[in-house]
Amino acid sequence: MSIKRIFHDPIHKEIVFDSGKPEELMIMELIDTIAFQRLRRIKQLGAASLLFHGAESSRFTHSIGVFYIARKICQRLTQKKSSFSENKFVLYGAALLHDLGHGPLSHTSETIFDHNHEKWSQKLVKYYSPINSILKKYDKELPRQIGELFESKQLFSKPLKTLISSEIDCDRLDYLLRDSYNTGTKYGLVDLERIISALTFSPDGNIAIKPKGIVAIEHFLVLRNLMYRTIYNHKINEISTWILEKILCTIKNNSEKKISIDKSLHNWIFSPSKVDFDDFIRNDDITFYYHLIRWKDESFEPLSTLCKMFIDRDLLKASDISFLSKIDRLKILAFARELCESNNYNSEIFCGIKERSFKGFESNNALKIWDGIYQNSLENNSALIKTLMKSEESSFIIYPGLIKNEIKKQISLLKSNYIN
Repeated sequence: MSIKRIFHDPIHKEIVFDSGKPEELMIMELIDTIAFQRLRRIKQLGAASLLFHGAESSRFTHSIGVFYIARKICQRLTQKKSSFSENKFVLYGAALLHDLGHGPLSHTSETIFDHNHEKWSQKLVKYYSPINSILKKYDKELPRQIGELFESKQLFSKPLKTLISSEIDCDRLDYLLRDSYNTGTKYGLVDLERIISALTFSPDGNIAIKPKGIVAIEHFLVLRNLMYRTIYNHKINEISTWILEKILCTIKNNSEKKISIDKSLHNWIFSPSKVDFDDFIRNDDITFYYHLIRWKDESFEPLSTLCKMFIDRDLLKASDISFLSKIDRLKILAFARELCESNNYNSEIFCGIKERSFKGFESNNALKIWDGIYQNSLENNSALIKTLMKSEESSFIIYPGLIKNEIKKQISLLKSNYIN
């Protein structure tokens, strides 16, 4: 007798799993593993909740959503080519497990711990027994096949690679909708149904989009552009990451001092290469926040102050200096550091320049347009998409709030030189 399990999702509504279907039974078993349940304790948007108070959803929620989209797309493509249904186990498994390797606060870990979540996702799929054994039960090749889809250069199956890791994949289709919803920044909902209904196969065997889907793809890429500019690259995210970086740098540079830290997090900070599966599973947002709270109350300076800034949301400030020349940026940095020192702040820790870049849409020719006669790239059929391929660079000066007025005044003086 088959068992059905229902997840009530704010984006996709009812997501139903049916144990009578082997590929969905596999997904239900994977969801119940400790490694996947850990994703409930990893925030999807990291520290963005310090700015957007609704941004509290988890990687668990997102991963379920990615599976749902992959299943819908699989059903659509199977209608076009019945043999595509043979990919269900690989596609469903990769969609569900693609974020399994994320560290605390999601992408923030990539910076502060020098952590590569894609490599860890692959490692868990291929070598972590509770995951590996479930996959092998359905097909002994599944761990290898799913793991290869997580490799940036591996293209063993172009259609699956397009759906799992491209600029317009199941992952992005879910997180742009979900993050827009959770942050309350609704710039317009992506027409997911239209995109899926426009999917087809091109003569080269890869997935393509029919001309009727171009406007929906344009809409999707406009939302991507807006989300990166207003949320993912927001200066509060940059400040939060800066503070967390300085917290870990301070710990590393003062290893001789007594500090409360458990073995697993110690390995994450001091010996990343020695992090084993047990260390990995134990470190999540809750564990990390627990340590930050302890360090806030029980550690040395400046570690205590840095942790207080993050936990109490008494953050450093940041001002945009992108319009300044490199020489003037260095001048404002020297000015800010002098003010820091005169106010008893370590200028190396509490002050600096943060460069960031917003990468435009990169087509990589992963998804082309196919009208039944001709095949073409997305950007060649849309002036808007070509515009969205442009990348942008920006630069911020980060400093304590105490010197905000002086910094802003100095920036205004420099700015007047550019206007004149």
